[in-house]
Amino acid sequence: MATQADSRGRFGQFGGRYIPETLMNAVIELNDAYERFKNDPQFNHELEVLFSEYANRPSRLYFARKMTEDLGGAKIYFKREDLNFTGAHKINNVLGQALLAKKMGKTRLIAETGAGQHGVATATAAAYFGMECVVFMGKVDTERQALNVYKMKLLGAKVVPVTSGTATLKDAVSEAFREWTNRIADTHYCLGSVMGPHPFPTIVRDFQAVISRESRAQILEAEGRLPDAVLACVGGGSNAIGSFYHYIDDSSVKLIGCEAAGRGIDTYETAATVSTGRTGIFHGMKSLFCQNEFGQIAPVYSISAGLDYPGIGPEHAYLHETGRAQYVPVTDEEAVQAFEYTSRLEGIIPAIESSHAIAHAMKIAPEMGKDQILVITVSGRGDKDCAAVARYRGHRIEE
Repeated sequence: MATQADSRGRFGQFGGRYIPETLMNAVIELNDAYERFKNDPQFNHELEVLFSEYANRPSRLYFARKMTEDLGGAKIYFKREDLNFTGAHKINNVLGQALLAKKMGKTRLIAETGAGQHGVATATAAAYFGMECVVFMGKVDTERQALNVYKMKLLGAKVVPVTSGTATLKDAVSEAFREWTNRIADTHYCLGSVMGPHPFPTIVRDFQAVISRESRAQILEAEGRLPDAVLACVGGGSNAIGSFYHYIDDSSVKLIGCEAAGRGIDTYETAATVSTGRTGIFHGMKSLFCQNEFGQIAPVYSISAGLDYPGIGPEHAYLHETGRAQYVPVTDEEAVQAFEYTSRLEGIIPAIESSHAIAHAMKIAPEMGKDQILVITVSGRGDKDCAAVARYRGHRIEE
């Protein structure tokens, strides 16, 4: 059976609730509401209508014919989450959480964001449901993802640049938790990844599992069998766990998470948690984290703002520990090459996050047989990353 958290919110030794007493009632209220609504026919009908009529689901499963021919090995399919409304997988989770918050009587959504896609999705849902919205974003990320900052403001959200720490995603998460502590009564923290205290890893996983539910049915229709491997990029891990979930019981399907190695796992400028991290407690959960020699959370780096997080969700840590999933590091240079390659060859500009998964597929596909199949989740569009990739290549363009 696919992994499930136990009554304490743990996947094996990972997960749990490591939070101050000031947040405990809010987390328990959220858990009780989710348990009440997750199997409610009316709630699920409303969510399915939102998915189909607002978010443009089901997303397509696309046969990357030219890439398959060029690499000369396995058949390659893209699960096109980049075609979702707002341009990424983030809308799946946000619509679910926003609907749940509305049912709970909340009138205000707060969120953290790195690459900005979760922030844009939250601002979109807040506008749709008529809710106030505040998004916390590291100051560094507001500069490298300026277009998404503008989109959030256009949608009516207040964007708060976070200057503490490394001024990136982990600091935005910390600020969002602090804000939630100050205003629990009318506010829901719409956490964007499969991390944080229980029940967030389960809630986000369940809403993102629509990815693998669809892709499993789609590949069976297209090929008459399951893929040999499913690949997805991993930061906190929401698109990856969504991509993996309905294949976990299928032992013939390899699950491969592709982490941001930055400038290399042998440097300090990396965000490859499984490759370089160890067990710790941070942001309300026990999981794997990048740490320094004193056990403090280490600063991390990636060209990708969305993968620039020093930890991984507890369910991923469990899948790694049990060997059910494999996690591999992919450098900035490899991701940029994949970004450029996919754009030229398939006419699809993938998010730089998704390009990490494509890069690893480019390595393994030529070594596989022509009768084998890879499914890669393209978690988002690359529009937001064009300026960053241009800077990486030494060009400066107006966003």
